[in-house]
Amino acid sequence: MRRPKLTGINQITLRVNDMRVAEEFYVELLGFHVDRRAGANIVYLRINSDLLVLVKAETPGMAESRDIRVDHFGFRLSTDVEVDDAAAFLEDQGVHMVTRPANRREGRAFFVMDPDGNLVEFYSMKSRGSEAPQEIDTTSAARQAAEVRKSLSSESEQPKPRRSRK
Repeated sequence: MRRPKLTGINQITLRVNDMRVAEEFYVELLGFHVDRRAGANIVYLRINSDLLVLVKAETPGMAESRDIRVDHFGFRLSTDVEVDDAAAFLEDQGVHMVTRPANRREGRAFFVMDPDGNLVEFYSMKSRGSEAPQEIDTTSAARQAAEVRKSLSSESEQPKPRRSRK
């Protein structure tokens, strides 16, 4: 297996408390423009070829907190085949796989957790040509990460068996 050949960062996704305030900051102050919306809780902002995705936080964050509010970031790959190859390579290297490669709205993607628990996406972008419809996974990255983090924390909270001192 070969190391994946990344072509760039696809997007950075931030969890935000107030969608309106966050959108005003990035659009009006920093010059991003709204690329598209996915319901009331997700907005895709673009500047040149870069995407910043704002996702309504499931739990409120404090501005003065030192907790990181990045939901995930994504690395772009050239093709769907490269996405599948990258998943196989990373799994062979013992990387924690959050999801398997799946067809998404705009391409094929999967998620892993880095050693610090950050959610990392690997993604290929579809061309805008006419393609046969495929089964699409619409589960949000935030929901996928929350489920994995919950299962990991419940595993670590399991009481350890006590050893007898006989």
